[in-house]
Amino acid sequence: MTRQRRKVSYEWRLREVMADHKIYATTELVPLLAERGIVLSASQVHRLVTTTPERLSLPILAALCDIFDVTPNELIPTDAVNVGVRKIAAGDRPAKPTGIGDLRPVRARIVRPGE
Repeated sequence: MTRQRRKVSYEWRLREVMADHKIYATTELVPLLAERGIVLSASQVHRLVTTTPERLSLPILAALCDIFDVTPNELIPTDAVNVGVRKIAAGDRPAKPTGIGDLRPVRARIVRPGE
């Protein structure tokens, strides 16, 4: 059996999508989001536009897609590539522990003095 490892990545394209729609100031996005029930401060919107978010709420994603008439895939294109192949046999375990959770205790034998 072969287990394929994959690395997934994504690109945050909000700034490019805004530019395509002739919106260059992050503050222009604040009222457009508010019209859709998303109330964010100017600094929160600035961070949303200028940095790649690790987490994004679905209501914000839906509002951005509605504002710019794009799909989530146009706003956040994803990619997945193979990074390596690891052959494993059924029941095989790694030779060395890969983490603290893989360590197993060694059975102790208690011997009384004189035995």
